[in-house]
Amino acid sequence: MYNTMVPPTGQQHVSDPAMMGAGQGALQGSAAGRGLSGLFISGILMSLLGAVLPAWRYHIAPNYLLIGTYFLCQNVGILAGAWLGMRLIRRKGIAFTLSLGAGVAAAALVLLAFSTPPVPFWWRLMGLLLVGFGAGAQNTAAFHAMSAAYQLNKAAAINLGGAMFGMGCLVCALFVSGTFFAYSVQSVLLLLAVAPLLASIKHARWKTGAGTPVEHPAWREVVRDFRSPAAILFTLLLFFQFGNEGALAGWLALFLTQRLGVSPETSLLLLALYWAALLVGRVGAQWLLPRVSHARLLACAVVAPMFACLVLLLTNNLFGATVGVLLAGGGFAVILPLVMEKIGDRFPYFHPGFFNGIFSLALTGGLLAPASVGYFAHYLGIGVLMGLPLIGSVMVLLLLLLILLEDKLSAA
Repeated sequence: MYNTMVPPTGQQHVSDPAMMGAGQGALQGSAAGRGLSGLFISGILMSLLGAVLPAWRYHIAPNYLLIGTYFLCQNVGILAGAWLGMRLIRRKGIAFTLSLGAGVAAAALVLLAFSTPPVPFWWRLMGLLLVGFGAGAQNTAAFHAMSAAYQLNKAAAINLGGAMFGMGCLVCALFVSGTFFAYSVQSVLLLLAVAPLLASIKHARWKTGAGTPVEHPAWREVVRDFRSPAAILFTLLLFFQFGNEGALAGWLALFLTQRLGVSPETSLLLLALYWAALLVGRVGAQWLLPRVSHARLLACAVVAPMFACLVLLLTNNLFGATVGVLLAGGGFAVILPLVMEKIGDRFPYFHPGFFNGIFSLALTGGLLAPASVGYFAHYLGIGVLMGLPLIGSVMVLLLLLLILLEDKLSAA
């Protein structure tokens, strides 16, 4: 569409198409930038609970059932935020949804700041529900804001989005670790609330190019896809893979503090190292994909986390814990880019932000795994944390082999 102006002489002037193309590119770039900032805030929110548990002193007096309920409550909020975010985008636009999600998250962090133990736990449950809602709304709106960039270059958009999300997780862990002994937990949470508050204000002032939601496949198409064995296998693989990453990220700091006796500050630094390994590994995987055999990459990516879980379970020193964290983060980082590439080839319309069948069902693995660890740990002990990703990695290996077999049979 061309912009038109009517000069005083009455002659109509049509703007240059090249100028319009540049303007549309600027609007798309602005929308993508807003989406990336939304994913950064989402990373802070979704990694918050794993970083704040030691600050709430649960390494001294653990209550695994309650911690599992914390994760479950946050996960319910994430799903509710994603569901409502889709409807808000259609009615109010992407900018409004980004602003609302960030605003709710800022208010939730303030609520959590004033509901730390020994305040009754239901206030923390309410705060975590709102934190999850803000993260879910941010995720949905951010992926919609980046949809133009995704259609232009899927690999680059996924890499940038994943990098910004991982950066938010890393910043959260480093911030809590660096301020652990310097400030009270109330002050730390109030300072963290500043980031989503500023983002909410910025998104609320975003008037130009606020974004139009992109239509995604109807559920009928998604259901038809699940008649294909490939769709079922991909969904199960992502289910276990997200579960592996989520379980380790949510409980790593608490696990290391209890099993090794290291300080909470040190355990949070190791959690930050885990996020850094995931971040660097995913960036490095994109460089390796066109240069190294995918079969070799998959083999290393599956074996490394298995070995890492055994190392973390058996080690009694900081060096072993560091090696295990690096192996787990590096191994997990490679699997997702490889799987997403294959999904994009088999299902061309796939977009991770639209919560279609494959992604929405797979995401529940990452949401339910940390909560499951809490409930299992209540009966079996904190060591169950390493058992869950170990079993999950074995399942990922079996599903990868089945996907390769199905791929060859389909080609034949």
